[in-house]
Amino acid sequence: MKPRVVTTVEAVRQAVAAARQGGLTVGLVPTMGALHDGHVSLIRAARAETGFVVVSIFVNPTQFGPSEDLSRYPRQLEQDLEICGREGADLVFAPADADVYPPSFRTFVEVQGLQDVLCGASRPGHFRGVATVVLKLFNMVQPDVAYFGQKDAQQARIIRQMVDDLNVPVHLRICLIVREADGLALSSRNQYLNPTQRRQATALHRALGEAREQIEAGERDAAVIQRLLATRIQDTPGAALDYAAVVDADSLAPLDRLRGEVLLALAVRFDGIRLIDNVQLCVPE
Repeated sequence: MKPRVVTTVEAVRQAVAAARQGGLTVGLVPTMGALHDGHVSLIRAARAETGFVVVSIFVNPTQFGPSEDLSRYPRQLEQDLEICGREGADLVFAPADADVYPPSFRTFVEVQGLQDVLCGASRPGHFRGVATVVLKLFNMVQPDVAYFGQKDAQQARIIRQMVDDLNVPVHLRICLIVREADGLALSSRNQYLNPTQRRQATALHRALGEAREQIEAGERDAAVIQRLLATRIQDTPGAALDYAAVVDADSLAPLDRLRGEVLLALAVRFDGIRLIDNVQLCVPE
């Protein structure tokens, strides 16, 4: 059974208000559609922890650069609704572009110091678009809890900062990365990969795993780990390295020595198809 679908702010607020009147807490799973098992894990977490689950489906144009894949980004609403229904979502909020960004729209959100590194360095303006649309979704839906995936580690960190800085009354739940059997992190962009690229794409997970093993064996020199990550990707046929980063998980600043909460992150392109993956770990002194 497919869930109810609403497309306007008024309708989603009415539905959420009715749920609250019934004593239910509200969970929001923000997505751009093309749902896969990673999204399913977020919907299941919301279903287990809240009484009324809203899934938003909106391909956000402001987070795509001029040469990026906005027009190609997969849109499969009917299939997404089947998944939402199967997983027990109560409501799907699928606004039109004009409802989110009317012609008079002038306001954007920036999280300075976190938005221009890692993915932001090669995608200028991307996280301005992400932060803006997420804050708008929080204001439109007004959830108690919002669910995001750890695969987009920088996004999750930026949203946490925004929520803290702007006193947004929502609790964030960052859920674990969901992977294929061979380790490839699930992504809506995986469907663009041809069979050869799909096999080569497992290099991200393998490189991160090898780096983690080196750290667990005692390596503390960040430059050594960064070179290992970069070399493994550069040795992979068809892979073009965007970045291999070893950073503090909170500040996203590069490290010299590994200690505390550390984020190992990769962004790699396969013929223009951009994939990301990461590992976060606590490194003892």
